[in-house]
Amino acid sequence: MQPISSKLAGQTAIVTGASSGIGKACAIGMGLAGANVVVNYAGNSQGAEEAVAIIQEAGGQAIAYKVDVSKQDQVKAMFKMAIETFGTVDILVNNAGLQKDAPFIDMSLEDWQFVLDVNLTGQFLCAQEAVREFNRRGMRPEVSRSLGKIICMSSVHELIPWAGHVNYAASKGGVMLLMRSLAQELGPMKIRVNSVAPGAIKTPINRMAWETPEAEERLLKLIPYKRVGETSDISNVCCWLASDESDYIHGATLFVDGGMTLYPGFEDNG
Repeated sequence: MQPISSKLAGQTAIVTGASSGIGKACAIGMGLAGANVVVNYAGNSQGAEEAVAIIQEAGGQAIAYKVDVSKQDQVKAMFKMAIETFGTVDILVNNAGLQKDAPFIDMSLEDWQFVLDVNLTGQFLCAQEAVREFNRRGMRPEVSRSLGKIICMSSVHELIPWAGHVNYAASKGGVMLLMRSLAQELGPMKIRVNSVAPGAIKTPINRMAWETPEAEERLLKLIPYKRVGETSDISNVCCWLASDESDYIHGATLFVDGGMTLYPGFEDNG
């Protein structure tokens, strides 16, 4: 078991959608970096409790909490619980997201709205509660140079169009300008806001794209670095963005994609 470090000591992080994949890795990473962690989940309680157990076994503090991030009352309850349990919130990792894919002409309004509600409105609601708590608590220079940190989980599809996934791509395009607008508005308050944009990462949501050698070979055609990412690739970046080591990074999207946004289809001159 990796020992607890002091990189985020004395701070509390809420990680949404943290029962599997990238969110689970980020929650564990934050815990192993010394933060108290609220492991949010919507349905997979077992995965959330596994993340809590890993953090606790390493000597950290964590708690699982079920919330639908698209519901304002539930988001408010989660932040209230976090403050009552750990005293405050210092870091928000706005990770919760999902896909409901269909050809555009067949996509139902319900599936369009569901993805936008979770992927975009959920980030808005959680960020709003985080900022309210940062301002209520005030600066704590002994633990961080920032009043608070918000990390929005975006995607390479905030930049790359994605036929057959218009709701998802639209939600991530929205995340991009939500993050940048928040960074512009909140920077003077010493609140840092950034995004992480993963490319192809080995998670349950996209298992069919990498699970067999044939599928992975097809996927690697889109990745100049010629490997599919691991959840730890994203967790490591998020933990760094939450720390004072990245204090002058603000309003940035960090693409963690092995070069997918380099449009490798043009590598042979198109």
